[in-house]
Amino acid sequence: MSKAPSTAATRLLKARDIAFTEHLYRYEEHGGTSVCARELGVAEHAVVKTLILEDETGKPLVVLMHGDREVSTKALARQIGAKTVQICKPEVAQKHSGYLVGGTSPFGTRKVMKVYVEATILGLDRIYINGGSRGFLVGMNPQDLAPLLASEPVTVGITE
Repeated sequence: MSKAPSTAATRLLKARDIAFTEHLYRYEEHGGTSVCARELGVAEHAVVKTLILEDETGKPLVVLMHGDREVSTKALARQIGAKTVQICKPEVAQKHSGYLVGGTSPFGTRKVMKVYVEATILGLDRIYINGGSRGFLVGMNPQDLAPLLASEPVTVGITE
């Protein structure tokens, strides 16, 4: 497989001296985290998806969720004090993040957005999260998320 790309995400991780490993895999359109997990031989629960949502005022936010879970938008809205939140359409998510959907990383986004992380992610030994390009994940310690992203833990995951 080819060399891992240099992205805004990896440049930020390197600049902040965050230890990470690079993992390339064969990207499949609409394959989701199950493809990543299968290709890398890791549990889908440890693959973290980066979701771009908006509140009722159109303010964007990021949610980091286990690959094998969905976000309860009602629970998220309650926990962050919003009336409603919803997943952005792909073109809107791309505008906010600067990344193509399927390659969205929480690191090095175009706009500064509040980041919420499913609390149970922080208890994992290692996570695999998008490195800013389709078919490219970075492996890292989840404890590095909070200081890097000023992320806030939430409990909003539901089983698919």
